[in-house]
Amino acid sequence: MRLHKFKILLLTLCFTSISYAQSYINYDISFDNAAQHEAEIKVSFTKIKKGAFSFRMSRSSPGRYAIHEFAKNVYNVKATNSKGEPLEITRQNPYQWDVDNHDGTVIVTYTLFANRGGGTYAQIDETHAHLNIPATFMFAPSLKETPIQVTFNPRKDWKIATQLKPMFDNTYYAPNMQYFMDSPTELSNHLVRSFEVESDGEKLNVKLALHNIGTEAEADEYFESVKKIVLQEMAVFGELPKFDYGEYVFLACYVPNASGDGMEHRNSTVVTSTRTLANGGMKGNLGTVSHEFFHSWNVERIRPQSLEPFNFEEANMSGELWFAEGFTSYYTNLFLTRAGLMSQENYINSLNGTFNYVWNSPGRSFFNPIEMSYQAPFVDAATSVDPVNRGNTFISYYSYGSALGLALDLALRNEKGNLNLDDFMKSVWKTYGKKEKPYTVDDLNQALNKYAGELFGNYYFSHFVYKSAMPNYKPLFKRVGIVLKRNSEKVFLGVSTSDGVVRNNAQIGSPAYKVGINSGDKIIAIDNHVVGDRNSVNTILSNYKIGDTATIQFSRYDQLRSVKVKLIKDPSYTIMTYEKSGLEVTPEMLKNRKEWLDKK
Repeated sequence: MRLHKFKILLLTLCFTSISYAQSYINYDISFDNAAQHEAEIKVSFTKIKKGAFSFRMSRSSPGRYAIHEFAKNVYNVKATNSKGEPLEITRQNPYQWDVDNHDGTVIVTYTLFANRGGGTYAQIDETHAHLNIPATFMFAPSLKETPIQVTFNPRKDWKIATQLKPMFDNTYYAPNMQYFMDSPTELSNHLVRSFEVESDGEKLNVKLALHNIGTEAEADEYFESVKKIVLQEMAVFGELPKFDYGEYVFLACYVPNASGDGMEHRNSTVVTSTRTLANGGMKGNLGTVSHEFFHSWNVERIRPQSLEPFNFEEANMSGELWFAEGFTSYYTNLFLTRAGLMSQENYINSLNGTFNYVWNSPGRSFFNPIEMSYQAPFVDAATSVDPVNRGNTFISYYSYGSALGLALDLALRNEKGNLNLDDFMKSVWKTYGKKEKPYTVDDLNQALNKYAGELFGNYYFSHFVYKSAMPNYKPLFKRVGIVLKRNSEKVFLGVSTSDGVVRNNAQIGSPAYKVGINSGDKIIAIDNHVVGDRNSVNTILSNYKIGDTATIQFSRYDQLRSVKVKLIKDPSYTIMTYEKSGLEVTPEMLKNRKEWLDKK
């Protein structure tokens, strides 16, 4: 036993001495003032070339595509040389600091304020340090290939969970800046659950680091659901990705001080919610788990060329997000269904929202799925103060891609018989993801041609990706015993209201749009029906028929106006099973549905 301890000590000393012999960027972070959401951070840059040296905060974050300007929460910035002598700092722009007269070493200290616990920002308080690395640590662009050591100084009872490689004590390793910035870290008194999966001849560990106000039993129950999701996703590809250090970790924060979010990373994911497991999270948080874990294949390794390398100094634009995010969104609830965590009836009902949002949006007349993806820097947690018209011009690439994934899956099963989206994704994985060869939209087109034939592949891309046509879903749904129909009786005005106040821009082409009703207007009455608490706009309109003309009185800027509108048919669809709609479902339909939705 003594010999064993001696060997461990010797190996530790050797590893430590080797690590210090190599040139590293060294970070140190502590949380003495966590109650005020502050961290104190020190970073040592060494072996710097003579001349001006720049260090900065990131403006973007992996998995996000907009600008976030993390420098706004950094202050008390100071710099010294290797002897501790102060260095003069100048600012060339809001997110960069420069020093000139260094001696090859620059040691920077600063204070970080952080109070948003999600996937993009950082949060520090007495319960945890939830760190998104770009929102936390400065970096030097000139040293982007230099290995990194980071030492976390946790508060009492805090443990550390991260995809960074453990070195010694509370010190972790990243091979370069890109990996470091992609490695969120959770310090808290969290519970840990893990299981081992054999994949491609290797044993890989999947871990849940759960920061939740709850019991051990709740953690056990939740982790069983997580395991089911992991195994169903693995069934699509036949293997897990080769996690760089043999482990994948879910960084789950289900606490009231968090914000709802999910953010994928190479060997980990952040999943956060204000819902604890006992307060709706046991089921409600699983969709984020399903979505983000699928990203370990689709987007982290099946990687768009447009995101390589990720740019931490600018916004990141990609035309492939309809596939990277959208197809992942299609699979989100599908995996919950296959894992037995969502009923097939509920899954089919869940298709209604996305389907109607995508195919009834005027945005399709302006942008195709590729161009919708280009909008990410303006919509992906981006902020602005001026009003926009995105309700008419934009369709989320999450939803658009999900609707296209559904159409492709059903079309492959319907038109090709023995083909399906699972096997197509597996073929893309083998060609691009497993080899970590980035792809373009044309590469996806050619991959579908190879899988399903040129006629099928080129038709799909030319009509639904390069253009904005709507697939013919009716025969696709019919094969699996699902009815698609229009709402034939309801009338449509084209705006949403609350207490009579119009809450959105009028939909292009709608009755409200044609007569000039718009966001902010307050509808007072429709004909002789006064809008009130018990008589909403929708309640009044439910008494009208398609083609009826109504006089609408509304207030704008304290002036009363009156217009006449001709009400049209509600453009929305209803998706339901044959059984629910009262139609006879055939054994063949049930067989096809089973192949689509059952456990793999």
